[in-house]
Amino acid sequence: MFSVNSLGAAQPGDAAKGKATFSSNCDVCHNADSAEDKVGPGLKGLFKKANLANKKKVTDATVMELINKGSTAGMPAFEDQLSEQERADVLAYLKTL
Repeated sequence: MFSVNSLGAAQPGDAAKGKATFSSNCDVCHNADSAEDKVGPGLKGLFKKANLANKKKVTDATVMELINKGSTAGMPAFEDQLSEQERADVLAYLKTL
């Protein structure tokens, strides 16, 4: 029997690794320690909010969609910039904010 990892799928996210990835890719536009806007919205308490800036409900799927595809408000897509595991790690980190 193969483990999920041996098939190439991402393992559950690691928040500590996600923090490092966030620091190198996301914090130029997003505050992690504040809800105040920078270039993009501040992300402190993101998963405690009812809705994202685009009015979609805050869920793993909608946040990952933003990470993957970006937004019409100017956020770039990271689907081709970060590995699946790195994106899972960032999602895990965002849940700690």
